Amino acid sequence: MVMLVLVLSCMFGTTVCAAGTGDVAGAIEGTWKDASGQIKTVVNKVVFPAIDLILAVFFFAKLGTAYFDYRKHGQFEWAAPAILFACLVFTLTAPAYIWKILGM
Repeated sequence: MVMLVLVLSCMFGTTVCAAGTGDVAGAIEGTWKDASGQIKTVVNKVVFPAIDLILAVFFFAKLGTAYFDYRKHGQFEWAAPAILFACLVFTLTAPAYIWKILGM
């Protein structure tokens, strides 16, 4: 039994001491530098186009409902379509400047 405990403690003790300098901050910075390019690519090619598509659908749907409300009541409500259009323009142009703001 003592021999088993000694062998196990030697086996697991070497993995604890194998860490080297223990520079956790350097490891995190290195990982972030490697992953930031992939994150940027995924956000540019997946996230922004998905948000653009959703906003475009909502914009045209709201524009249609605003037109039908205009035909029914005689007054066109511009606020909601204008806000959706501004958000759509913001997200369409965001990849050009968002990474400079974030420092990537």
